[in-house]
Amino acid sequence: MSLKAKLEAIIYAAETPVTLDQLIELVKESVIGEGAPDGTEVKSRVRLALEELVVDYYSPDHGVEIRQVAGGYRMSTKPEQHDMVRAFAKSLKPPIRLSLPALETLAVIAYKQPVTVPEISEIRGVDAAGVIATLLDRKLITTAGRKAVIGRLILYKTTKEFLLRFGLKDVNELPSMEEFEKLVAESFQSDLLPADGGVEGDTGTPEATPALTPEAVADAEPVEINSVEIEAEQEAATAGTTSAAGSDPAA
Repeated sequence: MSLKAKLEAIIYAAETPVTLDQLIELVKESVIGEGAPDGTEVKSRVRLALEELVVDYYSPDHGVEIRQVAGGYRMSTKPEQHDMVRAFAKSLKPPIRLSLPALETLAVIAYKQPVTVPEISEIRGVDAAGVIATLLDRKLITTAGRKAVIGRLILYKTTKEFLLRFGLKDVNELPSMEEFEKLVAESFQSDLLPADGGVEGDTGTPEATPALTPEAVADAEPVEINSVEIEAEQEAATAGTTSAAGSDPAA
């Protein structure tokens, strides 16, 4: 990879302006490996590459530019493109707000799909009917037919919207459970509901809810529940309502 490409990638990924000294420190070893005899030559090459990048992005063929801001370098859209970018930003979907119980349920469905509500509830240790209604409403999951057992329980699976939210080509690209938990935390951290806001769709107190671990999902055995009442609850959840009285509103 060329020096210009490395600098471009760093500036693009940075949330704040990157100073010349920071860039030099990051690419110093590779520049020395390419023949730079000392620090002075490294600094000279980095400065030259930066100048070339700025000129490259100044071309009208690019909608973004590299500017010097607050003592560092930053990539931003060009002023003449602001109206277009603003229109695009307004067209974006609002951020998803999900509670921790909803995220736990989504993780179970992602790795055990297709799966029924009783199976989800068995893994999580609490009733999941209300949470299912929330995930259906957010189009992160959908129905996947019925399980061939007495009662014909509804099966659930993830959707294309789920793949889009997590940047996956298909479910075969799902990371390990540990990586998935980290991905969920990073993707939804700013949108999580307050911890004291109640447990979404769950009955009982939060303290009674067992912690969901990768081992719990991976080792869980399928649950066969032949109750007509459970089937009725699932039908209500699919219709966007919760049949379990006293449950908290879905976030």
